[in-house]
Amino acid sequence: MTQTSSRPDASHGGDADHHRGDHHALAADGVSAAGSIVMAVAGSAPAYSIAATTATLVGAAALGAPAALLWCGIPMLGIAWAFLYLGRLDVNAGAAYSWVARALHPILGFLSGWALVISATIFMVAGALPAGAMTVTLFAPEQAENVPLITGVGALWFLVMAACVLFGVHVTARAQWIMSVIEVGILVLFAVLMIVRAATSAHAGPSFSWDWLGFQHLTGQGVFVSAALVAAFYFWGWDVSANLNEETKDGHKNAGSAGIIGVIIVFLLFEIFTIATLVILPQKTIEEHSANVLSVLGDAVWPGIGGKVLVIAVALSTIATLETTLIQVTRTLFSMGRDNTIPKAFGRIHPKWRTPAFATLVVVGVSIVLFVGSNFVGNVGEIMNNAILSIGIQIAFYYTLAGVAVVVAYRKVLLKSVKNFLLIGLWPAAGAVFMGVMFVMGIVQNFQDDAIVVNILGLGLIVLGVVPIVLFYRKARGYYTRRPLELPDELDAAAPANVDDRDPAAR
Repeated sequence: MTQTSSRPDASHGGDADHHRGDHHALAADGVSAAGSIVMAVAGSAPAYSIAATTATLVGAAALGAPAALLWCGIPMLGIAWAFLYLGRLDVNAGAAYSWVARALHPILGFLSGWALVISATIFMVAGALPAGAMTVTLFAPEQAENVPLITGVGALWFLVMAACVLFGVHVTARAQWIMSVIEVGILVLFAVLMIVRAATSAHAGPSFSWDWLGFQHLTGQGVFVSAALVAAFYFWGWDVSANLNEETKDGHKNAGSAGIIGVIIVFLLFEIFTIATLVILPQKTIEEHSANVLSVLGDAVWPGIGGKVLVIAVALSTIATLETTLIQVTRTLFSMGRDNTIPKAFGRIHPKWRTPAFATLVVVGVSIVLFVGSNFVGNVGEIMNNAILSIGIQIAFYYTLAGVAVVVAYRKVLLKSVKNFLLIGLWPAAGAVFMGVMFVMGIVQNFQDDAIVVNILGLGLIVLGVVPIVLFYRKARGYYTRRPLELPDELDAAAPANVDDRDPAAR
């Protein structure tokens, strides 16, 4: 690996900024270490994921839902470790897009970034619908079925979050602090109330059993695969902290650590609320309120006000995750534009706000068009179900490659210590194998179930990434001939001190 500076974060501040140029310099140190953790938690959108996805997960796995979250959460944490150690070698807003290219192959790296861009775009369409629905339910419940109103309100929230992303990372971070602290605070309060309620009062569902965390309820054709892909959607989004590494204080350390802490926090919330839903609510009620089971759960735990309070949490969560998803897609596009793997206009930033303004405006325009158009292709339930399953495939794809990339990048030092072997080798590799199997089996199962739309969205749009590869291959010679990530032979068990955190445009 190239030695760049004796300082671990040489690219942030000082003379380095002078050499970057206005076209490629994001705002350094705009996100603190704590702010990076907030971003990671907000990216997974705990309240939104619980409200919008619990019914889908329970429908796929029934009492095996908690086990699906557990057995997907363990390999997901392995991928988080992969992101941490890859981020310590290469500080790049493109994250997996850059890491996979340098550790494995540039084409695989581009397709990793492309998969994230596609999945994030699909999510923004799917996520804006609940944002509008939650707001309308909160302030005008009699208009809960008014699709044009829900669409308009959702689009308005999306534009507000886009403005936060556009006007600078400091604005983005402050907005996330406000929304996420309130959201998580509400969820923790209700987690305690639910545990007490389930332990001391009568409930409509079955009593909790530890076998819910085993494989007994995940038998049957395709049950585990379907449940695991849904569970992957639950967790997805924590890696936004990696896409902010160029803008995070000591990003080569803090961005990766934030991802791990974020995965652990949301896993605990997901498990508690999923188990509580199964215990407190009957199966029929879960099915009938699939769009927002959290509101019904809140009323059951705290009659009269609980549902409304949790609706506030869901609304905040949905709005917050629209912002983090915008960050992921715009930073990835920015990195691509900087490398000329897509039009170079995407790699330019606004001279005042220090954000990828062109990329943000393009994403906003495309998302609004898709958002409005989605209302004419089916009901909200169909849109959400297809979106969740297709995003699960895309997530599995680029997480698989990241898990393999860290093993390849650190291959010379994996046996130097038990820590290296477990945290850089075995755990990420297990995560990669798990995600890879889910990717392949998910596609096969969709064909068997005639879920062609899901495969078109999930796999077909990844394959579409070949088009920009062909069109921009010659212009992006620097990217497609980039040296792989390498470690010095003398590296000990600690993380490397010489981080390649120069401006990627200058490499």
